[in-house]
Amino acid sequence: MSTSSRFTKFLENIQLTDVQVSNGKASREAVVGTLNSTYYGSTSNTNNSVYVGSWAKFTRIRPPRDVDVLYDLPKAVYDRFQLRTGNRQSQLLQEVKAVLLAAYPNTLIRGDGPIVIVPFATFSVEVIPSFKLTDGKSWVCLTEGGGRYKTADYAAEASYIADSDTATNGKTRHLVRMMKRWQAECSVPIKSFHIELTSALFLANWVHKGESRSYYDCMVRDYLAYLVSRANGHVYAPGTGEQMALGEAWLSRAKTALDRATKACTHELTPAPAWACEEWRKIFGADYPSND
Repeated sequence: MSTSSRFTKFLENIQLTDVQVSNGKASREAVVGTLNSTYYGSTSNTNNSVYVGSWAKFTRIRPPRDVDVLYDLPKAVYDRFQLRTGNRQSQLLQEVKAVLLAAYPNTLIRGDGPIVIVPFATFSVEVIPSFKLTDGKSWVCLTEGGGRYKTADYAAEASYIADSDTATNGKTRHLVRMMKRWQAECSVPIKSFHIELTSALFLANWVHKGESRSYYDCMVRDYLAYLVSRANGHVYAPGTGEQMALGEAWLSRAKTALDRATKACTHELTPAPAWACEEWRKIFGADYPSND
């Protein structure tokens, strides 16, 4: 197999199946239907909600992780909680959790930061209760420090990845999916959102962004080198400009992956591509095809 065909097969191996997509959709609709019944008296299982995260950006991979859903609560709920004292945001998340627990009493539902997590057999649905602002952005709940609302722009985040993907002829989403597989395979303590943002930033100036998939080995290697160079740097959330620290907890694993990718790229140029496959599989696991 050529470099291009192996990376193509790898991407196919980590793409969600049609059944998994259907299961994720059904899980989202079950949760949203419950919330709509309670908060709007509606039978719709999609209204007042949108996909966010990897499902909105089409950067999801298998094995399945979770389905991120932004759920817009009525303004009357905001007004009601504003009359309370104490940590209003924590109380709001607890109410949403209780609504879902009543519908799924045998499910271990928990609150975690701005989300309420509903685990199903295939996927967990991560619900982000929010209040829609007049400019299209959202207020989401943060519970630390007594509680506060944080402004988020999930539409801008999705558009940022979509625009980058268009400009790079599909490379952005491919790179993000591959690096999420590395993240999972090697237990890399880096946020998926940071992988998405740094992938787009890297590709904006990558010299080979107009080339074919035969350059995907170089793309992975060069991205890892870029990521290593960004240790302890910052990225900024599209739409809000929120500054986010990249830290360096992931740095040693990124350096190891970079060393392996560099070796793999060298082997790709020799008559022994099986050695390259061995290095790629150390990074990505068994989803990367062997050269049999």
